[in-house]
Amino acid sequence: MRDNKMYQVSTLQALVLGYTRKVITVKELLKHGDIGLGTFEGVGGEMIVVDGKCYCATNDGSVTEAALDTGVPFAAVTHLIEGKVISLENMASIDKVKDCLNLAIEEDFGLNSMHVVRIDGNFKKVSARSEKEFKAHHVSLKKILDKSQKDFFFENVEGTLVCIYFPDYMDGINAAGWHFHFISKDHTKGGHVFDVEIIDGFATINKIALLEMQLPIEPAFDTYALKSASKNEIKEVEQGK
Repeated sequence: MRDNKMYQVSTLQALVLGYTRKVITVKELLKHGDIGLGTFEGVGGEMIVVDGKCYCATNDGSVTEAALDTGVPFAAVTHLIEGKVISLENMASIDKVKDCLNLAIEEDFGLNSMHVVRIDGNFKKVSARSEKEFKAHHVSLKKILDKSQKDFFFENVEGTLVCIYFPDYMDGINAAGWHFHFISKDHTKGGHVFDVEIIDGFATINKIALLEMQLPIEPAFDTYALKSASKNEIKEVEQGK
């Protein structure tokens, strides 16, 4: 069986502080996983990795497959293997989905572990965002999103939620708790999810016990004071508030 490992590019702290340069390429990233999420060089859209392909959601909510030579400053991917499957019905909000997933992983004593979840289903509503590339250095993620982020809604759509969970003690390395990206079944719509309403679907849950991290190797990375990244700002850009 393939090792159940999370492979991460850089840290969320670095991204929040403005380190948006290429660390690796999409081609290199896909060697390490077939499901995951992240962003692109210059925060050039929201990344959705599913079924071994990497997609980019732009700031109008449209999705295209990312070129293999596209730069990746931040991402987390793994391989989805056979795991626990639960059914979902009438989930009226993202908080309901989180509660359901928290219960599922808590039943297996997993709250201190990383998880990846794939939810396939019918969605009554998806509230999401994305952004376009903004080339700058040491410009915070919040300022970039203020300039280029757009919010949008999808209604009555089939698709997939890619869900990554990092425990609280890893806050800053990645976002503590759940992080959701959406892509429609036809791979034409998607983005970073703020809220969702699920009519029905099922979730495949994988517990991850191993983390491999690729940090940037260029000297500029060492000019960022990563511990200064504001937890409130991380939460703000993550939740759109």
